[in-house]
Amino acid sequence: MTDQAPAPKLPPVHEAWLPREHPLHRPRHGARQKLAVISALVFFAAPTLLYAIGVRPAEIENHPLASFPSLGDGWGFFRGFDAWATDNLSFRPAAITAADGVSRGVFGEPPTFGGQPDTGPLGTGPTPAPLPDHRPEQPGQGPAQAADVSVVEGTDGWLYLDADMKAKCEPSRPFAETLGLLKELEKAVEDSGREFVLLVAPDKSTMVPEHLPPNYPNKECSDAARTELWKQVGEAGAVDLRGELQSVAKGLGRPAYFKLDTHWTDEGAMAMVRRTAEAVRPGVTATWTTRPGAKFSIPADLPGIQGKRGNREGTLYSLRPDGTTDRTQGPRTDLSTPFHRESDPIEGTIDDPTLFLGDSFTGVSVPYLSAIFTDATVLSYLSSVERPTATINEIADHEVVVFEIVERALAVGGGTWLTADFVNRVRTELAKRPIRR
Repeated sequence: MTDQAPAPKLPPVHEAWLPREHPLHRPRHGARQKLAVISALVFFAAPTLLYAIGVRPAEIENHPLASFPSLGDGWGFFRGFDAWATDNLSFRPAAITAADGVSRGVFGEPPTFGGQPDTGPLGTGPTPAPLPDHRPEQPGQGPAQAADVSVVEGTDGWLYLDADMKAKCEPSRPFAETLGLLKELEKAVEDSGREFVLLVAPDKSTMVPEHLPPNYPNKECSDAARTELWKQVGEAGAVDLRGELQSVAKGLGRPAYFKLDTHWTDEGAMAMVRRTAEAVRPGVTATWTTRPGAKFSIPADLPGIQGKRGNREGTLYSLRPDGTTDRTQGPRTDLSTPFHRESDPIEGTIDDPTLFLGDSFTGVSVPYLSAIFTDATVLSYLSSVERPTATINEIADHEVVVFEIVERALAVGGGTWLTADFVNRVRTELAKRPIRR
């Protein structure tokens, strides 16, 4: 039996320190590793170095810049880091502009940045149409919203939300069924002695079609569906605001919607408040006067979907219910939880406790509706998804319920909250707490 040779021992130094000719030599960092390390250092250090010399990242998507995540978030640190790195690249606007120029110049079409608008608190961004009911909600994100939201570029720089058209072509149920559920909700409220006003906020594409491009996705089916939807809205007895908004536009000599935003202007918001007040108390607007005030310019929602910046520019107004006293109040953008505004009754106001259940179109109208309704609570109807009992209690606590829903949300089916079960729960609770007038 022959003796076996002893196994070779590893050298006493790191393999990277051995001479290059040594068979065990391994470089500490190869060329690719070095490139990766340099790239990582540039990526991580760039925002800090640029900040140090005075360059600041810009808020270009209508939401605050993401803060640096905490190490205490566990694995959530990595999810938060992606948002922080994206937001805090100081040269991001220039990169987006370059990508836009290349896409249009080389490929002849606008770029797709592959994101949803950051709607922030309800009321600050567009209200996408809720997804059809067979699509699951995202855990922890509340009601499902339209995925892959994008913008339709019209003439003269006008922008439109593509969900205006898509929602009408992909409803989760027939319009008649959705309106039927809303009418059942109305009946449940009125049977308890309360007043109910159902109004539909027209889409921008409905009220300002003249700037839509000649061709765009879902054009034919959405045109046909729009006609049928408004026919059924009228038959259901809901408030149709199109006539008021057309009159406002004629008087202004321009549309009552923003060029770069999906919402109506302040003039449109006041038209909504006026029509709502007349529906609750006919003749109450006889003493009202309005007067234009300061101009404003704030970020618009549609450019942010494209990764760009743009403002909606308009005029603030004073609203005097008695013809003398300006009662216009400040805005409120977060409708995710109920907020209450109370003021002293004067001539021309409505003083019954009133609940406004609405979406972002109600949100932009808050300064004017809170000038007229002296005991008003405002809440997003989407809150009923995660907090149905709290929403039902809010309905029961008020004598007047104003329900506003944007056209595209109505067209697609209202959302996962609008069910027979929810309506039945409302009916049961209100029956326990009737209003005696």
